[in-house]
Amino acid sequence: MRFSRQRDDERAEGDLTPMIDMTFQLIAFFMVLVNFSEAEQNERIKLPSSLLAKPPEVAAENPLTLQLTADGTVIFGGQEVPYRELPQLLKRERNYMVALGQDPSTTTVIIRADANAKAGVVQELIKMCQEEQFEKFALRAKQEERI
Repeated sequence: MRFSRQRDDERAEGDLTPMIDMTFQLIAFFMVLVNFSEAEQNERIKLPSSLLAKPPEVAAENPLTLQLTADGTVIFGGQEVPYRELPQLLKRERNYMVALGQDPSTTTVIIRADANAKAGVVQELIKMCQEEQFEKFALRAKQEERI
């Protein structure tokens, strides 16, 4: 059996199209992922600094984010409402979760309060959430650099 040898100018080259395609898909995936994680943050909220603050070790499964501004309004689901009107929105959110078969007590309520927000208002937000059967809370702060 005879094999023909390839000449040097007829070398086989691999097709890089699938690799380039996969690279662009990964880039697009991470761009979408980054955009969703930043959607729950508002640049108006200036978090307080704390030496004890640390990033969460595990991301919350069903997070519910409340953002308290310095003037006492709450940003929830893209809406800005006075914090006293929040019980209606929380009740609607709880009813929606129950309709989906989720337990509101397993939802983590993330409270991002401005450094100039009143501590009493933060406590009232927690109380409003507890009245609607939300039991897990996480308060956000900016990690302070140690000298």
